[in-house]
Amino acid sequence: MAEQTYHRPVLLDQTIEALGIRPDGIYLDGTAGGGGHSHAIASRLTTGRLIALDQDPDAIAAAGARLQGLPATLVQTNFVNMRQALDDLGIDGVDGILLDIGVSSHQLDAPERGFSYHHDAPLDMRMSQSGTTAADLVATLDEKQLADIFWRYGEEKFSRPIARAILREREKAPIATTLQLADIISRAVPAAARRDGHPARRVFQALRIAVNGELDCLSSALDTAFDCLNVGGRLAVITFHSLEDAMVKNRFQEFRQGCTCPREFPMCVCGRTPAAVLITKKPATATEEELADNPRSRSAKLRCIEKVHDRYKD
Repeated sequence: MAEQTYHRPVLLDQTIEALGIRPDGIYLDGTAGGGGHSHAIASRLTTGRLIALDQDPDAIAAAGARLQGLPATLVQTNFVNMRQALDDLGIDGVDGILLDIGVSSHQLDAPERGFSYHHDAPLDMRMSQSGTTAADLVATLDEKQLADIFWRYGEEKFSRPIARAILREREKAPIATTLQLADIISRAVPAAARRDGHPARRVFQALRIAVNGELDCLSSALDTAFDCLNVGGRLAVITFHSLEDAMVKNRFQEFRQGCTCPREFPMCVCGRTPAAVLITKKPATATEEELADNPRSRSAKLRCIEKVHDRYKD
C-alpha cells in the first residue's frame, strides 16, 4: 500500500516531546499505521531500536517502506500481544511505548475496507482483515445485542429503533454493504437527528469497536504496556473518543495510586506507593495549525505517564 495514502500522524510534536526520546533507547510503537510516528521515533535513534507493531497488513507494508534504513523492526500483530512480540525479539523492557488508538485515516479513506458510510463497499471494518466482519454482526445478533453495542460503544440514543430497523430489513434481504446500512440507519432516526452530523456516524463507530474488540484490547494493553516499561520509561496514548480517553485516564490514575489503607489507620501498612507520575498534567490536543491541516485531529487527546517503579503486587 502506497505510503502517501496515510495522512500526517496526529499530535506528532506533542507525542515526541512527551516520550522524551533517548538516542540509545528501545521504543515500541504499538500502532504503526503508515509509519508516521514510528519514523519520527526511529529517526531520533542512534544505537537505540524501535519495534513497530500493527495488525493491519496494509499498515505493515506502508510502515516498512517508510522505515527502510532506520533502526526499526516491524511485527504484524495486535498491540495486545506486545509482550510476546518483545519476548520473541529477546527484549526484556523498553524505554517508551506509543499507542495511537482507533481507525487510521487510510482505513477510513479506503472504500474497500468498509469503515466509511460515505462509500458503497462490503460491510467489513476488520483492522486485521481477518475474523468476524461488521456484516456478520448485523446478520446474526438479536435486537438487544445490537442496541447494546450501539449504545455502549457509540452512545447512540436511538439504538433501539435502529436495531429494530436492522432486524426488519435483514428479513427482506442481507445487509451486506456500508450504504445499505447507512440508509437503514438514516430512515430509522427522527428527521431532527439527521441534522446533527451523519446519522450513521455513531453506529459505524460502535460496530467498528465491536468487530475489533477495541476497548477490551485497550484495557489489556494498558496493563501489559506499563509492565513492559523499564523504570523511567514512558507510556503515551492517543485517543479519539470519550470511551477510550476515560479508560486511559482511569488506568493512569490507578498506576499513580499510592497508599490504599483505610483513613482510620494510624500508619500505612499496605506499603503501596505510586508506580507512575504524570508527564501530561492535562491531555495534549491539536494546535490550530494542525486542526486546519487535518480536521480529524480535533478529537485527539494525548496522555502520558512515566514509570517510577514496578506496579504494586500483593
